[in-house]
Amino acid sequence: MKFYLLPTILLCSLASLAQETKKDTVSKLKEVQINNKYKYKREKSTTVSKMPLNNIENPQVYNTVTAELLKEQVVTNLNDAIKNATGVARLWESTGRGGDGAEFYSMRGFPIQPTMINGLPGINNGTVDPANVDNIEVIKGPSGTLYGSSLISYGGLINIVTKKPYSKFGGEIAYNSGTYGMDRLTADVNIPLNEDVSVRINTAYQKENSFQDAGFGKSFFFAPSLSYKVNDKLSFFINTEFTDRTSAKAPMIFLSRYSPISFNSIDLFEKSYKKSYTSNELTMSNPTFNLQAQMNYKLSDQWTSQTVLSRSNSKTDGYYSYLWDSANGDEFTRYISKRNGQTYGSDIQQNFIGDFKIGNLRNRLVAGVDYYVSNIQNGSTGWVGNGTVSLKNQTDTGDLTQAGVDNLLVGSFDGNSTAETKVLSAYFSDVLNITDKLSVMGSLRVDNFKGKVSYWSADEVKSQTTLSPKFGAVYQIIDNKVSVFTNYMNGFINQAPAQVSDIDGSNTRMQNFDPEHANQFEFGLKTNLYKDIISATVSYYNIDVTNKLMTDPNNPNNSIQGGEVESKGFELSFTANPTKGLNIIAGFSNNKNEVIKDTAGNGYEGLRSEDAGPETLINFWANYAIPEGKLKGFGIGFGGNYASEYKTLNRSTTGSFELPDYTILNTALSYNNDKFNITLKVNNLLNEEYYTGWSTVSPQKLRSLTAGLTYKF
Repeated sequence: MKFYLLPTILLCSLASLAQETKKDTVSKLKEVQINNKYKYKREKSTTVSKMPLNNIENPQVYNTVTAELLKEQVVTNLNDAIKNATGVARLWESTGRGGDGAEFYSMRGFPIQPTMINGLPGINNGTVDPANVDNIEVIKGPSGTLYGSSLISYGGLINIVTKKPYSKFGGEIAYNSGTYGMDRLTADVNIPLNEDVSVRINTAYQKENSFQDAGFGKSFFFAPSLSYKVNDKLSFFINTEFTDRTSAKAPMIFLSRYSPISFNSIDLFEKSYKKSYTSNELTMSNPTFNLQAQMNYKLSDQWTSQTVLSRSNSKTDGYYSYLWDSANGDEFTRYISKRNGQTYGSDIQQNFIGDFKIGNLRNRLVAGVDYYVSNIQNGSTGWVGNGTVSLKNQTDTGDLTQAGVDNLLVGSFDGNSTAETKVLSAYFSDVLNITDKLSVMGSLRVDNFKGKVSYWSADEVKSQTTLSPKFGAVYQIIDNKVSVFTNYMNGFINQAPAQVSDIDGSNTRMQNFDPEHANQFEFGLKTNLYKDIISATVSYYNIDVTNKLMTDPNNPNNSIQGGEVESKGFELSFTANPTKGLNIIAGFSNNKNEVIKDTAGNGYEGLRSEDAGPETLINFWANYAIPEGKLKGFGIGFGGNYASEYKTLNRSTTGSFELPDYTILNTALSYNNDKFNITLKVNNLLNEEYYTGWSTVSPQKLRSLTAGLTYKF
């Protein structure tokens, strides 16, 4: 209880200190906020390429989702925020289980999780609270050259850029209330302690029930950060985030992967759309801690040293269950376990960032080394059957009380296990301006991977060393307005060793594998037109993944390498401020994905990958705020998302099961002035029933209404 009182005590202290600040600091702060008319974009990023680089001169594609957009849409969770990024769709909501309990999304035909904070590892087995988000960078394509392999995907990565302290006093307190018992209280307070030191605190408390007959989420988030400018050369930034989340989650409904599909339409699942098949007694706790410390030292006018350290800890403690298809067109068996484990991550990174000339050629260079260590500990129970669910009869024979489940789990301990990963890397990336209009990028990473798994073998496995190159070129047809670009990018996965045996189960041994590799070729156009009010990116990409693990066709107890996947597509991203008060963000993507080579018995060859997500995605949001006159400050927003049909299970051995396409519409009304903001937001305006999945069928939230009140100071 004392932990929850801490933010209140701190906020009271900060409020007292605020009385001592000069009155004009408030007006200056408001000036800064009002002048930011381009609310839906950030023109420059320091993390996408690990150096300051404008979007129009970067050969890589990325989208930003800004804090201003999140406020307009009254966003209270990461999934609603990500819906504003082109070509991204959710596959799985957070399970909370150890190792990979965070949400899964699809991007460019591959699964991805939100694992980066300010360009550094930020492990999370639960969900990300948006209270401390300045913007979200959705970075496209295999980015192994600058980010390694441990926490990213062949499709790209999701990087959370946090809010930073600034030199003036200011902040806001907000309260949101909505459908399904949703209550959310947030505070964002910044105060300069002196001319050189500033502290900023973001905190949030939220509780919300499910749209189904059981399920809830309750969380407390606390994120203090500090900036310290020692002198003109040396500065520090420290960001910390504490999350304490407890939830009761509906079990995911898995279709059978080993028998012919016994369902031929979504109709039977629609009958149980509001059924959770769980109870509020069966909860999962996911406390999370993230710390980042950064030191920047200006070595000269051309060179800066950046030293960064991150620590992450995410815990899993509670009940996790899933429903498994009995392959009879009706019934699912519930399996349940009490999961207990922790994931630790530590990363230290040293970068040297330069902006200098060799002759008349400008170079912008980052050279760095990175050492990352992760440790996953598990001490969970085993999995036990807990009843059968009939979709046709709407019956459930399971025991959904905590006492009953604990009794079922007696004696089912799964044993203690640990999995450790160590990665040492060195990399460089250079942007060379051959002319004022033409620049080229050359990058290379060398990555040494070591891993150890305690319950197979206490011996350290052989290390893997991987090279990952990246090249790009940008030609600015009109300086800072129109550019064409192309890139070659590489990503990789260091495959952990696996236990294999002969076909009769004898000769059990550990088998090492070579890394998988993904290679992307991409070209496109970027624009920043009409006094910077219209920004667009159009691109075509082709990603080939090679050396994927496959089941040995002659021995099901062994794996071999040689699988291939091709993923290619077209993307269009667009932001605009065409007239004063009107802001628009939109995106269109089409992705073609195919398994080119695989073991025949797996059933994937020639088909779209099950983790590729919908083929076509559209996102759109427009908001108009009346800029002057008697109605100044009133605003209206409208938008939504479209996703095409999606085969959540897609194998020649079982058949395919298709989730229908969907269109979700949202709208908002608002009033905003210097002191207050009032917003009324409706999500899923037409109350559409729709599903996501990854060999699963997961109903999504129905229509919800949220009212928000913000006080600014």
